[in-house]
Formats: sequence, structure tokens, C-alpha cells
Amino acid sequence: MESWRGRRGSVSQGIRLLVVSAHAADFVWRAAGAIATVTQNAGTARVVALSYGERGESGELWKQPGQTEEKVKEIRRSEAEAAAQILGAAFVPFDLGDYPLEIDRAAVDRLTQEIRDFEPTVILTHAKEDPFNPDHGTAYQLTERARQLASGAGVASAFKTIAPPEFLLFEPHQPELSGFYPNTFLDITPVFALKTAAMEKMGAQQYLREYYSQRATQRANHARRITGNKNILQAEAFQRVSPQVMSHF
Repeated sequence: MESWRGRRGSVSQGIRLLVVSAHAADFVWRAAGAIATVTQNAGTARVVALSYGERGESGELWKQPGQTEEKVKEIRRSEAEAAAQILGAAFVPFDLGDYPLEIDRAAVDRLTQEIRDFEPTVILTHAKEDPFNPDHGTAYQLTERARQLASGAGVASAFKTIAPPEFLLFEPHQPELSGFYPNTFLDITPVFALKTAAMEKMGAQQYLREYYSQRATQRANHARRITGNKNILQAEAFQRVSPQVMSHF
């Protein structure tokens, strides 16, 4: 979490992490390590799930006879809440629907108010592009717009504004096709058991557990080469959007 310390002090002083997830499980695969790192170091984490992923992210559940959309939503919510609890995060479902995830003024206002109320120091969400998932780019657009509005877009405003949160994107499923440039790596070795336990709660997408466990090992290799730290066994990759401001190197 070193890169999140410079502007506001050490992690122990209280990082406030907001993760905006297009679907109920996205935060688990892509940012569970970051969430657990924050909460295990006296910080606070909050997950906003824009949808449950009930239509396009719950294939295993739809194989059950007599399945309904409402039942799938209930299962997905239960899974996500259990995963968030393991990670020490609050879970806030917006239930906007998926495939397609569509954003109106009410959704923008709702997320903007969520950011104002929570006052995060760091926001994580999806990459700008995903050629295989139309909802992920929509989640980015909503998050970026709400972040700008909540922080007053850098000017004085007639409504409450907050200090601009740091803004990073978590890794998409196929980064090389999504314009994702991994320029920030987080060592999640100390909390990887928590990420594994959270992934195990997402029964509707069991096939992704092995994939993201392997990805954590691969990104750890990159982090070791960058730092020379041989103790990094698992890592998550992020793309920093907001420039980092430092008083010294």
C-alpha cells in the first residue's frame, strides 16, 4: 500500500477505500487483496455493486430448474455480502440491472452522494474499455463522473465537495485488449488467504477462482522483479489515473 501513503500519511491513519464494482463479484476477483490490505491496517473499505450480475454473470445459477431473476439476485447478494464480510468491507448494492448496465441522472446523483458521504481517499473501479463486457466501461464512466462531481471538478461549488480521491483502475480479465497499463502493484501476500476465502463464496462463478489465483502469482513475479523483494508471493495490479503528488522522492 506504499503508493497510497504519500499524500495522507500512513495506512494506520486510516485509508478510506471505495470500490465501485459493475457486478456483485467483480470486486472479489480484482480487488479483494486491496480491500483486505486496507481493512487489516486500520482502514475502512466500502464496496458499491452497481448490479448483481443476475443476467450475464450467473450462468451456474441459471442451470437450476425453475430459476428466476429475483432468486438469482438473492443468491448473488448473499454471496457478495459474505465475501465483503470476510474482507472487512461494507457492501452497498445499487441494483441497476446488468447486460446492459444503463446509467441515468439518478444513478449519477446516487453514486456522487455516496462518494460525498463516505469521503474516500482512494477509489478503485473498472478499466475504461472491455471488448468482452459492455457493463465494465459503463461502470468506469459513472465512477469517473461521480468522482469529479463529488470533488467539485477542482472548483468551488454550491454543494458539498470533498478532497479529490486518488483514482486507480483494477485489472480487467484480458488487460492487453482493454487498454490497461499496470503501473501500480500491490503486495497482497499477507492477506491472500482472505482473498481466497472471499473467492470461495462466489459460487455462481467458481471457474474464476483458479484464474485469479494464477493472476495473483503472475503479478507477484512482476512485483518481485520491480522491487527485488523475494517475499512477494501474490500481488494485484492497478492502473493509476490520478497523478501522484510527492514532496520528496
